[in-house]
Amino acid sequence: MSTNITETQYHQLVDDLLLLIEETLDEFPVDIDTESAEGILTLTFENGSKMVLNKQEPLLQLWVATKFNGHHFNYHDGVWTDQRGAGEFWAFLDEAMTVQAEQPIKLGIQ
Repeated sequence: MSTNITETQYHQLVDDLLLLIEETLDEFPVDIDTESAEGILTLTFENGSKMVLNKQEPLLQLWVATKFNGHHFNYHDGVWTDQRGAGEFWAFLDEAMTVQAEQPIKLGIQ
């Protein structure tokens, strides 16, 4: 559980992260559609598959659902890290999007 941030900080961190992803994908050369609403960002890839990123407020986590599985990220010492060992969020996101899009994706966000 994310114990080193307040609920207010949590909301700001996740809102900023989701907005950054959405803005980056707006300018990205690969066509990935985004739809956002109330702490949920849905990515739709050219092959029709979807990835959903959303707030899990009671746990102060960021959840990511891919077509393969789900991941829960905790914020600690300035980094979102998967609680089941999939690593740091940004590296995970590039890898998961690459697999799901069936083409290389490197957002260049850290």
